[in-house]
Amino acid sequence: MDILKSCRICPRECGIDRTMTPGFCNAGANVKIARAALHYWEEPPISGTRGSGTVFFSGCNLKCIYCQNISISREAFGKEISVQRLGEIFLELQGLGAHNINLVSPTPYIPQICEAIDSVRAKIKIPFVYNTGGYEKLESLQSLKGYIDIFLTDIKYFSPELSMKYSAAGDYFERALTAAREMVNMAGKPVFDEDGIMRSGVIIRHLVLPGCRKDSLALIDALAKDFDQSDFILSLMSQYTPNGRLSSFPELDRKITGFEYDSVVDAALQAGFDNAYMQDRSSAKKEYTPPFDLSGV
Repeated sequence: MDILKSCRICPRECGIDRTMTPGFCNAGANVKIARAALHYWEEPPISGTRGSGTVFFSGCNLKCIYCQNISISREAFGKEISVQRLGEIFLELQGLGAHNINLVSPTPYIPQICEAIDSVRAKIKIPFVYNTGGYEKLESLQSLKGYIDIFLTDIKYFSPELSMKYSAAGDYFERALTAAREMVNMAGKPVFDEDGIMRSGVIIRHLVLPGCRKDSLALIDALAKDFDQSDFILSLMSQYTPNGRLSSFPELDRKITGFEYDSVVDAALQAGFDNAYMQDRSSAKKEYTPPFDLSGV
C-alpha cells in the first residue's frame, strides 16, 4: 500500500516507510495481532452475554508509560497475518456468537482493516467497534465512514503537560476531542437493540489515574460543555493497575483511591451524565488483562 511508504496515518506523521521498517507505532506493513477471541470485560452493551469478538493489534501510536498491554503496545508482540486472514478472523469471531467485532488499537492498520472488511462485508451481520486510545488524525478517521458502527474511544487527559509526560503527546486532548466530535458526527447518538446491546454510537472512556483527580475533573467539565450528554455514553474506569515499570514515575506506582474515583463519578453525575458506566474498583486487577497468547490468530 502506497500510504505505508511514507506513513502519515496518525498525528505523529512520522513519514517512515513501513514497508522497510516499523513506524513510530512499531507497526510494519503487514497486519500484526496478538489475540483474537471473545472478550467479556468491555462495557455491558459491548460485551453483553456472549462476549465481544476482540482483535488485539500489535503496536500503538501512543507511548503511555503505564500501559497494561505493554507487551503488545510498546514491545509489539504478535504474529503477522495477511489481510485475507484478518477477514477470516472476523467471520470466525462472528461464528463464535460475538455481539460485535472489536478492533483494539487499530489506528496503524486502518487501510488493511478497511480492505479486510470489504472482503467479508456481505457475510458480516454484526457491528464493528473501533477501540482506540483517542490519538487520531481527522482525515484517517473520516476514511472509516461506512466501515465502523461503534466508536469506543479514550480521552485520557485534559492537561497537555500530563499527556506529554505520560504519553509523549502534548497535543493529545485537542486531537482526542476533535476525534470524538467526528465520531459522534459519523455514528450518531447511541442505538441499542432489544437486549440492550449497542448497535451504533460512541462510548468515551476515561481512566482515572493516581494523583490526576483534578485533571479528570477538568476533563469532565470540558466534555459537559462541548457535547450534549445524550451524544455518547461516558465510561469512567477504575481499573488502573501499576505495570511494574514505573520506577521513574513513582507517583503512578499505586492504585487509585476510593476518594479519587468517587469524586470523578460525582462530578460526572452532577454534569448530567446520568447514563455513564461506572466500574467497580475490584476491576483494578492484572487478571482483567487478557493473555496475549496468539489465540485465534
